[in-house]
Amino acid sequence: MSFSQTLVDRLAAARHVAVLTGAGISAESGVPTFRDPDGLWARFRPQELANVEAFLRNPVLVQGWYAHRRRLAQEVAPNPGHRALARLEELVPAFTLVTQNVDDLHQRAGSRAVVELHGNLTRSYCIDCRRPAADAEAGPAHGREEGPVRCPACGGLIRPDVVWFGEPLPAEALERATEAAATCDVFLSIGTSAVVYPAAGLPLLAVEHGAYVAEVNVERSAIAAHVHEVVLGPAGTVLPALVEAVAARQGRGG
Repeated sequence: MSFSQTLVDRLAAARHVAVLTGAGISAESGVPTFRDPDGLWARFRPQELANVEAFLRNPVLVQGWYAHRRRLAQEVAPNPGHRALARLEELVPAFTLVTQNVDDLHQRAGSRAVVELHGNLTRSYCIDCRRPAADAEAGPAHGREEGPVRCPACGGLIRPDVVWFGEPLPAEALERATEAAATCDVFLSIGTSAVVYPAAGLPLLAVEHGAYVAEVNVERSAIAAHVHEVVLGPAGTVLPALVEAVAARQGRGG
């Protein structure tokens, strides 16, 4: 693991830092990933669980699966990488954290300016009246044998507030993410394989608009050749050291 002094200097002087995080940073907290061979979906075909048609066909299965995922996320804690990003937010005038993760770990670590591209497991809503559902109403079948969880107001099915296959990203979140990539001074791409678009295009957009773009990952991603710097290593190791170096460069170490 080694990051350049250029990256430290750019971050220390930046007016606006934008960050994109993917499954890699959550995996370090123990949240299984989807795309690894031993990931969360190894036992299931994604299309059986993560699209509207599958949900309508078997809502009990899908509700129970997402409740299982929610429990897994709630049982783990933010890691030093998450906490370092929350610290970085305090060191720069403007900060935007765009995440593809749905586990709420960034918020639990203290990050405030979080843009959720793929939604959040902790939220659910009714597919008919769109009313938000409390956790107790959203969650698995909680041993329910009589059928799926339904909205207490209208009787509609309760679904997780996440983006499924075939669904567009939330327009407001995508707009905020795109604006951040186009206006930031430094862009960090962390723990993402950079194969899922449009998120994977954000670092490239930042490059086009003159930002210094660095990738932090355990292996080079699909866009590594197009960024200014690649720092190989786990986010939980790289980011605390990087942020501490930035704080020291600003005279705010310790």
